[in-house]
This record gives sequence, structure tokens and C-alpha cells, in this order.
Amino acid sequence: MKCFVAVLSLSLLATSCGSFKAKRVDANESDEKGLTITDNWMSADTTQAISDIIKQMKAHPGFAEMKAKHGRPKVFIAEVQNQTAEAYFPIGDLNDELLNELSMSGEFKLVDQAAREKILGEITYQNDGMVDPATAKKIGKQTGADVMIFGNVYMKPEKRSGKTLKEYSVNIRLTDIESATEFLRTRTKVNKYSEKNATSW
Repeated sequence: MKCFVAVLSLSLLATSCGSFKAKRVDANESDEKGLTITDNWMSADTTQAISDIIKQMKAHPGFAEMKAKHGRPKVFIAEVQNQTAEAYFPIGDLNDELLNELSMSGEFKLVDQAAREKILGEITYQNDGMVDPATAKKIGKQTGADVMIFGNVYMKPEKRSGKTLKEYSVNIRLTDIESATEFLRTRTKVNKYSEKNATSW
């Protein structure tokens, strides 16, 4: 009897282990499969939202005004803030995608906030007597930004009878640093609909 139980246990273990399958999928298939698992924000939503934001920027009258004043402006990105109730919203991915698309557009020169602090530390070290003065970089040579980009993401949920509609709103503002006036602001929305019956997750 003990032998039978042991064999049965091993059989069940093998069956449960054998039921797992994984494969690589492209971004579109990943998004479609993801929608069967979660109604949270996904990478395809980030790509769609940032693409729409960049298109709106370039079409905005304030963009032409900014180009006329600064040519190819030096832009400082203040991090887009997560104002949703979702602690795991991928705000870091959204910020990275925005930086990547602004860089790829060729319309801006980026002033990197994170790098600036590290660079300042290195320049301070170089001018502290630890480095040959002939090769030390000088303090006060960094380029000042012309414009700043601010932004936030909101999410408004509506729920009823196991049905949920999430409306995400991504808002971006482009502001002239010298005059503190806005060149433009844009907004794009992503809506996620889901249904849950009593027997499912």
C-alpha cells in the first residue's frame, strides 16, 4: 500500500510539473495574452501612450514656438510622477520610453538628471587635488537646459457587478525655464476594460 501511495504521489508530481509550458512571443502577442491575465498597465500601453504624446507635441503650435526660440533645445526631464493608486505601476519604464523617444526624434538635446549628480561628484573629485590639474575638468562648464518636461499619470477606476473600467491619463507639460511659461501640454488616455465572474479570479 505504501508503495502504491508513493508511486501515485510521484505520478501526480510529474503531471503537475509537466503541465507548465513557456515560449517566447513578440510584443503584440504578449499584450494579447497579458489581457487574459490582468487589466493593469502593460508595456504595450507605455509604447502607445508615449508615441501618442510625441505626435501631439510635434503637432502643437507651442512646439514651433519653442523651436523658433531655442532651435534644438536642451531639455531637462523632471520624472513623470505616478499619481495612480497602483504601487506597481511601471513609471520607470514610462520615463525611460519618453527619454528614448525624445532622443530618437532628434528634436532635443537631453540633460540627464541622474547623470548630472554623478558627473558633479566626479568633477568635484577631479578638482580636489587628486587628479592632474592639466586633465581635470572644470566646474561651471555644464550646459544649462532651455526647457523642462513635467508629467504625471492618473487612473480613474469604475466598477460594477464584476466589471471594471480603468481610465489612465498621461499628462505632459513642456515649460520654458527662463520665463517659466508653458510652451505646450499634452494628454493621452488608455482605457482598460475587464470582467470577472463569481467563479474566476
